[in-house]
Amino acid sequence: MEAVRTCVGCRARASRASLIRVVIRNGELVFDEQAVLPGRGAWVHPTPECVETAQRRRAFARALRVSPVLEFPEAENMQTLEKRLNGYGNKVNGSK
Repeated sequence: MEAVRTCVGCRARASRASLIRVVIRNGELVFDEQAVLPGRGAWVHPTPECVETAQRRRAFARALRVSPVLEFPEAENMQTLEKRLNGYGNKVNGSK
């Protein structure tokens, strides 16, 4: 039986393999693509929509139980984020 997690963006339940884990490192949100970093993690679909929704609703802060002023690093702007998430989704789905 495969593990099931809830996306903090859309609140839909999905298999662990179809979500990406987010953790806090040095006060910033970081994608934990291998799901091995220590500490509390939040799960989100690898889509810009779910990530934006989670940030807008402050869901990462609630799920990670930290202050609500959390953001991805400045270098991780939305264009870079979209490319990273789209690339991650392709690896998961096996498509090219």
